[in-house]
Amino acid sequence: MSHLLLSHLDALEHEAIHILRETAAQCPRAAILFSGGKDSLVLAAVARKAFDPAPCPFPLLHIDTGHNFSETLAFRDRFARDFGFQLVIRLVQDSIDRGRAREETGPNASRNLLQTVTLLDTLAELKLDAALGGARRDEEKARAKERIFSHRDTFGQWDPRHQRPELWNLYNGRKNPGEHFRVFPLSNWTELDIWAYIEREQLPLPSLYFAHEREVFLRNGTLLAVSPHMRLQPSETAHRELVRFRTVGDMTCTGAVRSSASTLAEIIAEVAAARQTERGTRYDDRRSESAMEDRKRTGYF
Repeated sequence: MSHLLLSHLDALEHEAIHILRETAAQCPRAAILFSGGKDSLVLAAVARKAFDPAPCPFPLLHIDTGHNFSETLAFRDRFARDFGFQLVIRLVQDSIDRGRAREETGPNASRNLLQTVTLLDTLAELKLDAALGGARRDEEKARAKERIFSHRDTFGQWDPRHQRPELWNLYNGRKNPGEHFRVFPLSNWTELDIWAYIEREQLPLPSLYFAHEREVFLRNGTLLAVSPHMRLQPSETAHRELVRFRTVGDMTCTGAVRSSASTLAEIIAEVAAARQTERGTRYDDRRSESAMEDRKRTGYF
């Protein structure tokens, strides 16, 4: 069993390395979208292997909503420093201050969608041909429609009806001026593959992924962390629970799960037995049946 698991992970790693090298060959200017979460850190770790002993040619690009977990930001800075990556940070607050984005209001207000404006402005500013992401097809039905080299038009928009065929692991990186690609080297990985790879490679992780006691509250079936960026409603009560997070993102829409998993082995066992997908804890995905696809069509990650 151990031998089969290692062989499976090696095959996924080799595929990702091939895609990363294809990106470097076809897209002279590219960056890795880095949230500090498990998928983006695995992507960054594989990218280091892909170009070793030379340094990775891609910087890490983080679009900071201003509502991120403090643990994630500390991990982001430490990871970039320890692994020798250039870190580029752009702030959603700057887009709001310039009038490029408008702050949402109301009890369910979030800056998650506003990241799209900041991201597209940054891609134009840096003249990037490609933005590499850690998204996987098993995460959500809209992401399952993505090609590995996912074309975006001059407005940064994604049209699932006009994606290019990718037969025999051949990727078409040709584009017109102003267009770009989102490239997803981990498309064929699963959540369990990510955790098995982290365990095998002994990669560092934000503490949010491990069980810890935290002040939380329940909103429409989602367990959210108490933060200065959210106002509790009269029917909501804050309390302390032992929780962990399966995804890492904006505090206003990233739900926790009740868990006592405090080691990688316990997390892997928990994920293997889970009946809910990791995106099932994301409050922003509940805005509509097609929430993710609607966001992706306008340029979201």
